[in-house]
Amino acid sequence: MESSLTRAEFDVLAALAEGLPHAAGGEVLARLEDRSLVSTGAVTDAGLEALEPYRVARAVVTAAGFGKRMVPVTLEKPKPLVRVNGRRIVDSVLDALLAAGIDEIYLVRGYLAEQFDELLKDYPTIRFIENPLYDEANNISSIAAARDVLANAYVCEADLVLRNASLITKYQYGSNYLGVPVAHTDDWCFLTDDDLFITDLLVGGDDCHHMYGISYWTERDGGRLGHDAAKLMETPGGRDRYLDEIALRAYKDDYRVYVRECSMDDVAEIDTFEELVQIDPSYASWTTAPRIAMEAE
Repeated sequence: MESSLTRAEFDVLAALAEGLPHAAGGEVLARLEDRSLVSTGAVTDAGLEALEPYRVARAVVTAAGFGKRMVPVTLEKPKPLVRVNGRRIVDSVLDALLAAGIDEIYLVRGYLAEQFDELLKDYPTIRFIENPLYDEANNISSIAAARDVLANAYVCEADLVLRNASLITKYQYGSNYLGVPVAHTDDWCFLTDDDLFITDLLVGGDDCHHMYGISYWTERDGGRLGHDAAKLMETPGGRDRYLDEIALRAYKDDYRVYVRECSMDDVAEIDTFEELVQIDPSYASWTTAPRIAMEAE
């Protein structure tokens, strides 16, 4: 899509349309007013029409994996369905998507797949995509399974507790990932240029952006992402790759992806049983014997 708005213009116009905070410079706002896209601080009908090409069409939620580090709670329940302080982990992402008007939602499932049917009671618009390779490949296989519905779509990992629902917006300018600027992280992170375009994907880094597993892919990028995933899976070691490596490592010259900044307070990652206990102490009474036995195998 050839943009009719600059990124700065889009950021201000979309924020005004959704009632979100923005740091509008006088020059940007003046340009929007000159084009009759904004009037007296409000988005006009022409402004809404200008935003329409940027409307997110759908979302794909990846939820196929076992969640080994969350044993014992995942021995009988998929990780996204584990309740944290009374709510399923995946609920916060699904609620945010619906609140943004995105009701075309696909959930990729694998481990204990039938249990995800319980979501239909609260989220009847969900459509399931089966990942038959969930126990043979990494989450790259979920992207390959969803290859036909990734265009103009959010891709959300199902094991994140989204505390700031406003991060899921109805409009997006270009392909991007959520990331938090940090001095150091031992986790997955991005290096960026001055315009916040991602230049490298690392595990552990300094003066970087800590990665969160919520991304958006444009019509063009999403249209090729799943097919690149399938192609990468056919290479030596390809099945062991992560979905983030498709566009940010293996085929990085074919994509241009930037970071949408957020804070550590916006999203909680629950990767291990210990982290689950920290967030919801009610799990402290669970025995860890099955987990210890599995890790010893």
